[in-house]
Amino acid sequence: MSILEALKEVSILIGIWVAIYGIDSWRREYIEKRKIELAEEVLALFYEVKDVIRYIRHPVSLSKETEDIERGPNETDAQYQARKNASVVFKRYNEHIQLFSRLRSLRYRFMAQVGKEKAQPFDDLKKILNEIMTSARMLARLWARDSFRTEAQWKEHQSQIDKYESIFWEGLEEQDPINPRLEAIILEIEKTCREMISGQGTLYALLNRKIF
Repeated sequence: MSILEALKEVSILIGIWVAIYGIDSWRREYIEKRKIELAEEVLALFYEVKDVIRYIRHPVSLSKETEDIERGPNETDAQYQARKNASVVFKRYNEHIQLFSRLRSLRYRFMAQVGKEKAQPFDDLKKILNEIMTSARMLARLWARDSFRTEAQWKEHQSQIDKYESIFWEGLEEQDPINPRLEAIILEIEKTCREMISGQGTLYALLNRKIF
């Protein structure tokens, strides 16, 4: 084999390697771009959901929020009024149902691209929402009750009301059981998403990290 032929074969091999490297580089860049887009959307949705949850729990409500609640055939005045008051949570939640649905759907992509262990904030947020909804259902029953055989029963009843009202309504920051957990969830998802957006932990970031 002549030197010219050898050089020709080497150039062909180099060309193939460059093409493969270029395709692989493009693929990795495309994957990272999709991860960044996912992180930006997820983080923005978490910020929005945080504000919506605070809106859902806002203690001031308007009469129009419950005007379409119809009275059941066997409901007393107290039962009807209690159910109307509790329904505010569901009314406000349903106003933003698409937001919550979008976040739930992104959870699976997040798990697939980032990892199941990093998706915990999604589960923690769902738990908070479930607690709020449960509190509304419980208060619809508790607010309607006004008859007790003993003082102990009445005290237990009041204790239950206080417990669920603290979840149902937003209270003072130092006493609120929901907002500190909500803030912790935001901080956790922020950490994960910002690392994805800035590229921390990737080979490119490690090779280009400034020492000083």
